[in-house]
This record gives sequence, C-alpha cells and structure tokens, in this order.
Amino acid sequence: MRLPTVSPRRFEQLAWVALAFLTLIILTGVAVRVTGSGLGCPDWPRCYDDGPLYAATGTHSWIEFANRLLTFAVGLAAIAPFAAAFRRRPFRRDLVKLSVLLPLGVVAQGLLGGLTVILHLAPVTVMAHHLLSIAILVAAFALVWRARHEPGARPRHERGDARWVWSMRALAPLGAITIFAGTVATATGPHAGGSGTGDEVQRLTFLGSGTLDWAIHQHGRIATVLGLLAAGLWLYLRRRPEAGDGDQRRALTVLCALLLAQGVVGVSQYLLELPAELVWVHVALASLSWLAILWAVAAAGRLEPAQTRSRAPRRVPA
Repeated sequence: MRLPTVSPRRFEQLAWVALAFLTLIILTGVAVRVTGSGLGCPDWPRCYDDGPLYAATGTHSWIEFANRLLTFAVGLAAIAPFAAAFRRRPFRRDLVKLSVLLPLGVVAQGLLGGLTVILHLAPVTVMAHHLLSIAILVAAFALVWRARHEPGARPRHERGDARWVWSMRALAPLGAITIFAGTVATATGPHAGGSGTGDEVQRLTFLGSGTLDWAIHQHGRIATVLGLLAAGLWLYLRRRPEAGDGDQRRALTVLCALLLAQGVVGVSQYLLELPAELVWVHVALASLSWLAILWAVAAAGRLEPAQTRSRAPRRVPA
C-alpha cells in the first residue's frame, strides 16, 4: 500500500507545528529550572532508578517529569516533517536535508538532558542544553521559511545592496552572542534548578563573589548593542523604504518591540534581585527575539552571485 502524497501546504503546516513544539520545550525547560525542579527526577531516563518510570511523589517531580513527557511529543512533531518530506509533491531534496536535523536535534537534546541530570545540573551542561535548543530553532525556522517559498520564487538582491543585506545578517551572530552571555549570567545566578528539592547545585564562580554582577553587566552591554543595531536598521528602513520590502519591515518592527520588552524586563530583574517569574519571562522573550532575528535575516534575502570575470588568454612566448 502506497502512502498518500503530501501537498506543499500540508508540509508547511507540519513544519510550523514542529517549530512551535521546539519553542515550547524551551519555555517548559526554563520553568523546570526557575521552579527549582531540575532534580525533581534525580535519575534518567526513569524518574527513580529503584521506583516506577513516572514521578511518584512531589510537585517538583511532576514538573520535571512532565517536561520529559513533552519531549516525546516534541520528538513526534520533529519526525513528522522529515517523514512527510519524502512524500511531498513536488519532491524537494533541500527540505529532506533540513528536516532530518529536527529529529537528530531532539535525540541529541534527550541525551544531553540525561547527561545534565547525571552530572547534577553542572552549569556547563545546562548552558549547552539551552544553546542546543536555540540551534535547533535555526533548522526549524529555515525549514518553515523554505517550505513557504519554492526555489527561485524570491528574487536575489543586486550586489549594490550588499551593505544592507550584510547589516541584517549581522543580527544573527550578535543575537547568538547575546543569548550565550545570557546563559552565562543565568549560570552564575540564584536559579540553579535544584532549590525546590533542596539540592545544592554548582554555580559559575570564575570571578569569585563578583561573577554574577560581572556576567549581568556584560550581558546587558551586548544586548544593548543588539538593540541599537536593530533600532538603527528599523530607522534606516523608515527613511529609505525602497531599501527593503514589507516582510523586512514587519520583522524589524517585531524584533525591536521584543528587544524593548526585554530591556524593561531585564532592568526589572536587576532591581528586584532576579525573581523567578521574571527570569522565565526574560528567557521566553529571548526565544521569541531569536525567532524574530531569524525572520529578519531570512527576509533580507540573498545576493546575486558575483560575476566571474573572464580572464584574457595568456600569451605563449615565441
């Protein structure tokens, strides 16, 4: 029996579902951390090695185990577009190559999550766990973006637009550095993930007692540069609307709004001494900001390939 074919529209819907679930698992993972439930299930993959698979007692055990259960739903959502890519008509090899990264990323996340528990929430593994989630979002968003556009449907920019395109692309590495600095700040802060269960978890203390203050200020400085770049690009597009299209304007508008909200929440966190609820909001906004950055970079488009100069024939000496 032959499996039914998948339309481009249905494949795009599956890609959107995968992106939504991969974003959701980041938010629930942060909830585990800020509620101090990181070791609510002290063993992996079972909640207790000497007990049932599920969490038997305690709110923190249920919070941690619920996040693990969600991973299975995320895995199914990640597998779906990969399986559908082979039945999509017209078939596109680029979608197969992108979609395989989603289930591979989820498997890697599961293994890294287990290692994080085994190592008692070591800060480096917790940071790597979050950064891997951010990296998987790149593949998931790229899959959605490519599924929305057939090859050659979006025109390339002329070489004269290179400065604008590269300015938009600069948002991605700067955003990645900002997120990395944020994970360092979190790894030095009070939300180690084990407070709810009374577990003492190691923190980053490479500068002694001043590590947290240093990390917060470095993160704030880098985030400020990111915000200024986004605002500058938005203002430039307002003054010269011919430089970009509506998709670019919408992406920059959403990004600037999210970064502004991030700034307000970040300052509030600092003044209120990092309440758990605001930490969750901060990370949620950071995840959405990362998606907005990917949107802006994708909307900037690609440049025409450089023209290859024809070389004059070499003279052969007589």
